[in-house]
Amino acid sequence: MGIFSIASQHIRFALKLACAIVLALFVGFHFELETPRWAVLTAAIVAAGPAFAAGGEPYSGAIRYRGMLRIIGTFIGCIAALTIIILMIRAPLLMILVCCVWAGFCTWISSLVRVENSYAWGLAGYTALIIVITIQTEPLLTPQFAVERCSEIVIGIVCAIVADLLFSPRSIKQEIDRELDALLVAQYQLMQLCIRHGDSEEVDKAWSALVRRTQALEGMRSNLHMESSRWAKANRRLKALNTLSLTLITQACETYLIQNTRPELITDAWRELFDEPADTPQDVHKQLKRMRRVLVWTGEHDTPVTIYSWIGAATRYQLLKRGVISNAKVSVREEEILQGEVVVRAESAERHHAMVNFWRTTISCVLGTLFWLWTGWTSGSGAMVMIAVVTSLAMRLPNPRMVAIDFIYGTLAALPLGSLFFLVIIPSTQQSMLLLCISLAVLAFFIGIEVQKRRLGSLGALASTINIIVLDNPMTFHFSQFLDSALGQLVGCFLAFMVILLIRDNSQARTGRVLLNQFVSAAVSAMTTNTARRKENRLPALYQQLFLLLNKFPGDLAKFRLALTLIIAHQRLRDAPVPVNDDLSAFHRQLRRTADQVIAANNDVKRRRYFTQLLEELDIYQEKLRTWDAPPQVTEPVRRLVGMLNKYQNALTDN
Repeated sequence: MGIFSIASQHIRFALKLACAIVLALFVGFHFELETPRWAVLTAAIVAAGPAFAAGGEPYSGAIRYRGMLRIIGTFIGCIAALTIIILMIRAPLLMILVCCVWAGFCTWISSLVRVENSYAWGLAGYTALIIVITIQTEPLLTPQFAVERCSEIVIGIVCAIVADLLFSPRSIKQEIDRELDALLVAQYQLMQLCIRHGDSEEVDKAWSALVRRTQALEGMRSNLHMESSRWAKANRRLKALNTLSLTLITQACETYLIQNTRPELITDAWRELFDEPADTPQDVHKQLKRMRRVLVWTGEHDTPVTIYSWIGAATRYQLLKRGVISNAKVSVREEEILQGEVVVRAESAERHHAMVNFWRTTISCVLGTLFWLWTGWTSGSGAMVMIAVVTSLAMRLPNPRMVAIDFIYGTLAALPLGSLFFLVIIPSTQQSMLLLCISLAVLAFFIGIEVQKRRLGSLGALASTINIIVLDNPMTFHFSQFLDSALGQLVGCFLAFMVILLIRDNSQARTGRVLLNQFVSAAVSAMTTNTARRKENRLPALYQQLFLLLNKFPGDLAKFRLALTLIIAHQRLRDAPVPVNDDLSAFHRQLRRTADQVIAANNDVKRRRYFTQLLEELDIYQEKLRTWDAPPQVTEPVRRLVGMLNKYQNALTDN
């Protein structure tokens, strides 16, 4: 049954893609646009891009969101192009070079913003370059060309959205409901593992899988938010559920770690209670009811803090989960949970990686400019455009080299496909709009099937084929022009690939060290008497950074354990009853400044110096805590943090 469902989804999206392309083609020729190709190309990319990323039919809202990003990126690029042209119209070479720098700048920004918004900035970079290159012969027509380009792109996006709505897009709501139930069961099973204090590798696999599933749930929330405004209440609850899920993971892992030194904290009664199996949400619900009854008898002070916190977080999770499934009005109790804490966003740890991307895009575009001017090749401008497109879109992805290879395969496949359309199909059908639409629909249908399978070169083949076949108004057939355009695409992709290979990205180790130091800074910043700072919830940001660490260093359990331990230290210190006085408050500010200097240090020598200073200040801080009679709930977490920083000093300071 599942195979038939997947097959029907593949066919439905292939029909959706064919409809979007045909609709854009029909509208472009009906309104006599000068280059309907841009509308068709936009409809194809906006519809096919999310399917290639998802590996299947995208959920409802994904195509609309990508379309809006494309509109925003195009308008930013057009405004930038007009500004550059107005300021530098008398120096054409300088104007093109500034556009190359602009493309690099947009790639740099796209590497720092959230992944889902990076597409708009990448598009803004190469849109400006396309406009500046295209108007070299007639610079006075720049405003007209910019308006036409925006109009054609908006038409293509509207056609893609209409096709998406016609073919009843999939809603992600049911997937979210199922995942919320399954996630609660997995959280209970992780806590069982941690209380049993079993094999560490089994615990590592369980918590890393839960981190990934929680991150995936946050991605689902973004899709639901894009789908419709009627899910606004569910979206608010899902934001809080993301934090609660991460809190449950943290409390479970801390329960495991404290048993390494103090196993007596977990009493036999709690071990027996958590030994009960629970394989369904209903089983977990029954277990939580039993645990809450036990808490009423034993009280908070006689219960390990991690278990008490875990039960409270799981109870709040259940309450919000029911609200998401029903999408009912937010209750008073839910509102208290939703407004309880201010979520702090994560700072990017990939600044060096972003700078590498800037140089890759800028240098490749400059090399393309020099190649164009040196050879005088008429399609050198097309090669430059492909260089900008490949480098702008590839840099943000985990494997830019494979993206460039995908474009090369796509442009190679576009040669025979484009030749078939250019030499046989379009000349035979140019007197019949119906036949032309049918021929393009057949092409889109079969490539749409391959795009969903993430077939290497499929997305590049679709875009490259549409780009080189003649879809202008009026149509002209010059084979030399077609061949030049096809070869220009191929040369541009190859040059971009060579630049990506030659300018190596050596930022992985630095990014890992910065991430670990950000965990240290978060743990240090948790030591505060400021009420507003204590209410700041850094847990989603910390786990987002941990997820990046998982992707950068797959299989490096030592890094994961260190990062998780620092996250646990942050949570414990955040809830610790630090004595309130001016002396400690001033020293907290000093500790935060030193921790920030460790992150900002640009070489190993400075980093070691600031890290040593931080350790010395933490020793002084421990003395101050003893002087001010701080309780064990404060002194013990600080002592564990200092011991951990001393133990892993080399990993946190050396590249």
